[in-house]
Amino acid sequence: MIFADLIMPVPLPGVFTYRVPEEFEQEVLPGKRVIVQFGRKKIYSAIIRSLHGNPPEGYEIREIMSVLDSRPLVTDLQMRFWEWMADYYMCTTGEVLKAALPGGLKLESETGLAVRDPFSPKTETYLSLHPSVSTPVKLDEILEKLGRAPVQKELLERYLQMADFPIPGTPPTEIPKKIVLTGRQSVHAPLKALLDKNILLAVQRETSRIAVPEDEQKIISSLTLYQSAAIETIREQFMTKDVVLLHGITSGGKTEIYIHLVREALQKGKQVLYLLPEIALTAQIIVRLRNIFGRQAGVYHSGFSDAERVEIWNRVSGNHRDGYSLVLGARSALFLPFTDLGLVIVDEEHENTFKQFEPAPRYHARDSAIMLASMHGAKTLLGTATPSVESWHNALSGKYGLVNLTKRYRETQPPDIIIADTREARKRKKMRSLFTPQLLDAIEEALNHGEQVILFQNRRGYAPYIECIDCGWIPVCKHCDVSMTLHKGLNQLVCHYCSAAVRPPGSCPECGSDRLQTRGFGTEKIEDEVSIFFPRAKAGRLDLDSARRKRGHEKIIGNFEAGKIDILAGTQMIAKGLDFGKVSLVGILNADNLLFFPDFRAHERSFQLMSQVSGRAGRRVKRGKVIIQTGFPGHPVIKNIIDNNFERHFREQLAERRQFLYPPYVRLIKIVLKERKREPLEKAAASLATALRSVFGKRVLGPEYPLIGRVQNRYIMNILLKIERGANLARARELITAEIVKLQSQPGFRSCIIYPDVDPF
Repeated sequence: MIFADLIMPVPLPGVFTYRVPEEFEQEVLPGKRVIVQFGRKKIYSAIIRSLHGNPPEGYEIREIMSVLDSRPLVTDLQMRFWEWMADYYMCTTGEVLKAALPGGLKLESETGLAVRDPFSPKTETYLSLHPSVSTPVKLDEILEKLGRAPVQKELLERYLQMADFPIPGTPPTEIPKKIVLTGRQSVHAPLKALLDKNILLAVQRETSRIAVPEDEQKIISSLTLYQSAAIETIREQFMTKDVVLLHGITSGGKTEIYIHLVREALQKGKQVLYLLPEIALTAQIIVRLRNIFGRQAGVYHSGFSDAERVEIWNRVSGNHRDGYSLVLGARSALFLPFTDLGLVIVDEEHENTFKQFEPAPRYHARDSAIMLASMHGAKTLLGTATPSVESWHNALSGKYGLVNLTKRYRETQPPDIIIADTREARKRKKMRSLFTPQLLDAIEEALNHGEQVILFQNRRGYAPYIECIDCGWIPVCKHCDVSMTLHKGLNQLVCHYCSAAVRPPGSCPECGSDRLQTRGFGTEKIEDEVSIFFPRAKAGRLDLDSARRKRGHEKIIGNFEAGKIDILAGTQMIAKGLDFGKVSLVGILNADNLLFFPDFRAHERSFQLMSQVSGRAGRRVKRGKVIIQTGFPGHPVIKNIIDNNFERHFREQLAERRQFLYPPYVRLIKIVLKERKREPLEKAAASLATALRSVFGKRVLGPEYPLIGRVQNRYIMNILLKIERGANLARARELITAEIVKLQSQPGFRSCIIYPDVDPF
């Protein structure tokens, strides 16, 4: 007998053993999908991890119902990567499997009814001459007979013209049916007649759902003296280091360095993974990569449909005629079936959007990419103008290689940074709506010169909340402990945590007053106000709402590049890596909500975001201008941005982290507890914290409610563990898991959701 250990898409630890029926013994291989019954009614597709002859003991063995794949869908290295991720991030391999596979490759039935494969290749009808029409003489006879059927004859002649009259002895040319019929009405009956008479033949051919670019390759731009020195240092560092940090000033030309390194890897026959933190960034960079690498370059992210993602999966694995050697993608691209990675590039490595928060696995794509590259024997290049404190510390300590790129491309000057004091402007009554006089004047000047403007506010919607002036009532989500954001275009109050939406009230439900006023502002209000102050300018917006439609971000960025938008308001989506030649002014409208966010990374992220968005200005010839609106012009982070002094900023952050024991001096593990009722939650959290303190002592902080203490009708409490860098992290994870399992086995706490989050911030 043959038995198969299966990875199931369920949040349960370990593998599950099933017997392989005799009729499938020649078909089963590790990495293939099989259909199995799990529990009483559930039917899933699972992945074969291994095959053996050891029958399990202690339970009734079930059989595999069918084998789905003709060849392995998942490689052994992929499954080992899943197992590493499950172990490190304290989840199950099944949860990693659910995140890794595109929806089109996962089959599931909760009712016990038969499941069908949700993915089917897209096909297109092609027309060719029927094999019986084998000679020009035969063809002439047919054309003569069709004299009485002019429409049939016209269709045949149109096909022949496109097929360039097939040469005797060669296979007939296949032409897409839609092209043959283009511009012709009521031709389906005549076409059917040609098919019935065995004059033409219709065949179905698999075709791509993804637009395939022309394979014309442009010459790679030559590097500047500074870029050449940097790339040579990277090559040298790769001789002894597996990971190198490229610290390059904004507009320093990091992308050109990446392109040269990509070409070198591809010439060696290796695959390349190029990770970006935002889908919005892929639109601009993929054009550059495809101009150079043609059909070898593909893109992968959650914006694609399930069927498109399956097709990309097949292209990366080599199971497609147009395979991808270079993949540009967001964090989910880590899970693609690479067979021979040679280089991994993590651009904007500092970004917190590389962290997956919900659901499990709660992984960090940068750190996971380094492990994936290591498993392939590949090198990893981390690139950014504003490194994370951890990566910079690793570089200075010698764990990573370090390369500095200190000159802007074409040696353009860094932008002139101007501080606009909002408190002083309000005191003197010079604020005009959201804008200081300095910012309004600068926008006017830029527009008069035919230049473009970016306005940054890291909050979407029209206003964070509305308030009754008379009684102070504020609409709060009934499912979450958070105020609802006004979206004027939708005419809705929306919860940004659970997406609940209601109509804004006409009057206060508490006191009946109709004096409801908006408080604060988001990108939607900026777009609105800009159109009032500058009616002749074309305003646009790039945030999660405006880019929600498929390819929405590509359209907005394309319009801005084409000059169809003069002023672009946006969230952090516009702060990262985008390259616009006509942008001369960047306005940061409210720096204070970044500086004073209650998080130990607030100053680090404020510096990164404001530095990155400032780098969008003046990227070609003219020196750009950045205006930062803040009520705290003397704040240390603001001073470091003005001076462009990353090293001083880093030293200040490191001193605080050392004093209060935060990364990079410790590893953090956050344990999240959720419960529908407050009392059992608090009891469970207190009990777990006490148990953990008996093991970890003062390393345990909490439990405490987070900033938003209830989301989607569940109350939340957190416990934070600080584990010293030299400690055995694997052993710590084992002890934490044991205490969680012990707590959840107690009758009063079984409904409590508990999960750990490793490296949570």
